[in-house]
Amino acid sequence: MKSISSMEPLFPTDSQAQLADLVVELTSCASHLAGKIPVRVQDGVGDLVRSMNCYYSNLIEGHNTKPRDIERAMEEDYSSNVQRRTLQKEARAHIEVQQMIDSGQDLNADPASYEYIRWIHKEFCRRLPDDLLWVENPDTGESIEVIPGQFRDCDVIVGRHIPIPANELEKFMEKFHSVYARDRVPKSQYPIAIAAAHHRLLWIHPFADGNGRVARLVSHAMLLRSGVRSSLWSISRGLARTSGQYKTVLAGADAARKGDLDGRGALSASGLFEFVQYFLQTCINQVRFMESILQPEELLRRITLYANDEIDANRLSGGALALLKEAYLTGELARGDAAQLTGYQERRGRQILAELIQKGLLVSQGPRAPVRLGFPIDVVERWLPG
Repeated sequence: MKSISSMEPLFPTDSQAQLADLVVELTSCASHLAGKIPVRVQDGVGDLVRSMNCYYSNLIEGHNTKPRDIERAMEEDYSSNVQRRTLQKEARAHIEVQQMIDSGQDLNADPASYEYIRWIHKEFCRRLPDDLLWVENPDTGESIEVIPGQFRDCDVIVGRHIPIPANELEKFMEKFHSVYARDRVPKSQYPIAIAAAHHRLLWIHPFADGNGRVARLVSHAMLLRSGVRSSLWSISRGLARTSGQYKTVLAGADAARKGDLDGRGALSASGLFEFVQYFLQTCINQVRFMESILQPEELLRRITLYANDEIDANRLSGGALALLKEAYLTGELARGDAAQLTGYQERRGRQILAELIQKGLLVSQGPRAPVRLGFPIDVVERWLPG
């Protein structure tokens, strides 16, 4: 029987002031980012960030699904190539689950609870093609079925790490929840808890497959509840772009204690500190990256340059720029205002509006609803380079 103490320490014990400074910096810059973008434009950015999270989270797992294939999957336009179609469906599953989290349609439970974590796994895996629901035991060659939402029923080895025995998973997941639940952690320390929880969930490795993506979606849900608005930036982008360091610090936090100066738990206190520090700094870097490309004046300048180029090339109608500017500056515009804004007659104004909607440059919740700025793949490199 494995003791709960084998998972300790559950919080970093050293350099608390240094981590507290990172929390203050993250909270401040995330608040600043959210405050500079019109609320309805944030919805468009959120749609883009969901695709970014999906792309980079899958990339960490070695699945390189192209952004255009992801966009097509969301429109149910699947490739005739079996492998590409499988990856498209995997990407769509990830985006749909995150969309439920972002819109408050997720399970009404704390993200650190094993009920919530199983819910994420269930919702993700039940959307996957059958061939992605089988994994091979590397020792025996046996095929193991991945049951959506169910903890694994066999013991596993992950690289050099031997996770918790299957028959003790619920005990460890209950402890995990009792430590990292939102109402158990002071608000000022919650981002630290999110970072530590990310590692310890991967250390427990509760599922036969899908643990990495589930852990990143759980971190996303926890970050949303922390007040740093992670719908505007992608932690997975930062983890993927530093994947070597990500894997190194994960392994470092897996390590056993290195003597009397490395904490009092079974696991390395310095390893956990280094992972938490890396995770928080990665969050800050991603917020600052999005802040740099979403500078209001610069973004409007790039939208204007793009629209003028497209109008000159006869790929957009004259008057389109006025609608794009209005959608950006005010957050949304009523369909009936299109003619006045473009300076054309009613019918022509509606045609230009329809053209922008067809291209995904403007989007709405329905045929009569107001429209807001969209961020289709075709324009992302022009509007949001990097």
